[in-house]
Amino acid sequence: MARLKRSSTVLETARRRLAGLKSITPAPDLGPGLKLDDYEQEINAFSATIDRYNQMLATIDDLKNSLEEEESALRTKNTRMLSAVEAQFGPDSSQYEQGGGTPQSERKRPTKKTPAKG
Repeated sequence: MARLKRSSTVLETARRRLAGLKSITPAPDLGPGLKLDDYEQEINAFSATIDRYNQMLATIDDLKNSLEEEESALRTKNTRMLSAVEAQFGPDSSQYEQGGGTPQSERKRPTKKTPAKG
């Protein structure tokens, strides 16, 4: 399942506000430390940060998919390796046990549970 990409309502509000402020003529004096160019640079920097974040999520999703595919292939290979040992030496051999299998003679038989009376 892909991770949710991030968006920002704050960024969208800032973009709309900047567009509105740019349409004011003559350009308003908003006071010390509040310049339209600085505001636009901050908006663009934040937008770039969100874009990088979302790109990293996409990369992580791709890596996760690759990891899961490799794990599945290794799981299949594990089963095939043990089956090959079983085929060559038998399901009750010490070689089968060395390969990670449980010999048939050591497996517990399932027992039927009787309902409790009472």
